[in-house]
Amino acid sequence: MLPISAERLIPHRAPMRLVDTLVSVTDGCAVAESVLPRSAMMADGEGKIDEVACMELIAQSYAAFRGYMDRMNGKPPGEGFLVGVRNLEITGTAYAGDRLLTSIRTVAAVGGFAVVEGAVTRGDETLATGTLTLWLVDPDAGGG
Repeated sequence: MLPISAERLIPHRAPMRLVDTLVSVTDGCAVAESVLPRSAMMADGEGKIDEVACMELIAQSYAAFRGYMDRMNGKPPGEGFLVGVRNLEITGTAYAGDRLLTSIRTVAAVGGFAVVEGAVTRGDETLATGTLTLWLVDPDAGGG
């Protein structure tokens, strides 16, 4: 079933969907692929991708991982929201057309929240790393 289009796994749609494909899933970890076009809303006129896209790539890669796990468990992909960012380090610049891989690792999942470490790379170069906190909506709770 892998690789699989992220469009089948996350609620984001163009132009906000940045992740193209969920490539691999192993023990709470995943890798997603993205190639942002020059027309992407996070690209400037020169094709440089805004740094905030790295944070969103990590969040959407985790969403794709969760959506995949939901599908494997016979459920529709759930929703979640980014609620915190720690230690985000931008160490490189992404450009439209770059093949970006985002690796995520689930550090903790407690009471509807998940803590996820992520890294965005282009080839052998790490462009960004950071830790995100996400709220995972419980569809059975009635308030989400």
